[in-house]
Amino acid sequence: MAEDTLLPFAVNIQRTPNQDWAGYGIYLGKAYFLTAAHVVGRGWLTKPKVVVSGQEYPATLAKEGSFEGTDLTLLYVEENLLPMRLRLRRMRLCVAVPPPGQDVVTLVPGKVEHSRILAPQLIPRSAQRFSTAIADVARTGNSGSGVFNLQQRCLVGIVSRKIVENRIERLSGKIQIQDIGKYFVPAPEIAAFLPEGVL
Repeated sequence: MAEDTLLPFAVNIQRTPNQDWAGYGIYLGKAYFLTAAHVVGRGWLTKPKVVVSGQEYPATLAKEGSFEGTDLTLLYVEENLLPMRLRLRRMRLCVAVPPPGQDVVTLVPGKVEHSRILAPQLIPRSAQRFSTAIADVARTGNSGSGVFNLQQRCLVGIVSRKIVENRIERLSGKIQIQDIGKYFVPAPEIAAFLPEGVL
């Protein structure tokens, strides 16, 4: 299947000491890995590692964003440490975000999930600065996982956070938190973030 050829690009990101939640990332090529900034946290303190097929590799910070700014961090692993099957791979960034309703997939190690691009008008007013989002919150990859356009085999974005909306139940008056989608940092923003020569 086409999506299976993308699976080797999905990796885990581990902090030191180990966190009790899964952080994800995507291999771009040339020994660079991209994840959400909040997955790594302050890299000088968390000393991140990239985990490929259960093997941990120490990583250095190539560029660090922030959760409230551009939620991306770029990590670098000494290329000669990486398995050859990964070193030979290169990921392309999509030129633009697909239109609302288009099918996309999210990747985490060993798992592909289908989703679709959400229309910006479905995002609550309180979260409208996060205008690029996917549906299927419960099934799709969490922070740092990649969103891909299968037809073009390119990276659409990196998952950053869940978008929720508080809704009041008519009968009980209780506030219910409803999942709306997952915001991803879109490919054009990734392109602007990456240092020259990474892709």
